[in-house]
Amino acid sequence: MIRVLLISTGGTIEKTYDARAGVLANAASVLDVMLHSLELGGIIITRLELMNKDSLEMTAVDHEKIAQAAADGGADHDGIVIVHGTDRLAVTGEAIWKRWSEPRAPRIPVILTGAMRPYEMRHTDALQNLTESLLAVQILKPGVYAVMHNKVLEFPAVAKDRAHGTFVKCGEAAESRRRS
Repeated sequence: MIRVLLISTGGTIEKTYDARAGVLANAASVLDVMLHSLELGGIIITRLELMNKDSLEMTAVDHEKIAQAAADGGADHDGIVIVHGTDRLAVTGEAIWKRWSEPRAPRIPVILTGAMRPYEMRHTDALQNLTESLLAVQILKPGVYAVMHNKVLEFPAVAKDRAHGTFVKCGEAAESRRRS
C-alpha cells in the first residue's frame, strides 16, 4: 500500500456556490466527494485540511506553512499531493522546492495541483487534475511537481500561463503566446 498525504489549501478546485451571496467561495471542501468517486485501490490517503483560501489571499506565511506541512508529512508518507489555488500555486511550489533543494532533496514526490474551474461546475478540470496527481505521486521520482492538464512539470521554473489556462515551464508561456 502506498501512503499519500493529501493536503488541502483551498483554491478554485474547492470553491462552492453560495446561493445567498451569489458567488463562488471557499466555504467547504469538496475533496471527500471527489475522492469517493474514484477507484483508489492500493493507496491509503491521509487528509490534512491545512486551510481553505483563495490563493490570491495567501501570504508568505501561508506558503511557508504549506511547505512546512509538506516537510513534516514527508517522514510518514510515500508521497504528497497538495490541492492549491492556481494563481499562487507556483509560489508555493518554489517555496517547497527551495526548502527541499540540495542537500536536503525530498525522498518522495510532492505534487501540487488545482483547477481552473471549480469541481461544482459542469465543465471542470478538477477531477481530471486530482486523478492525474494521485497517479503521478505513485510513479514519479522524488521531487516537486505541478501536475495538471495531462502535464507533469518539475520545479523550479513552473509558471501559470494565463492566456492558455494551464501551467508551463518558464519561457514556454512566451513561446506559446508567439505561436498563437
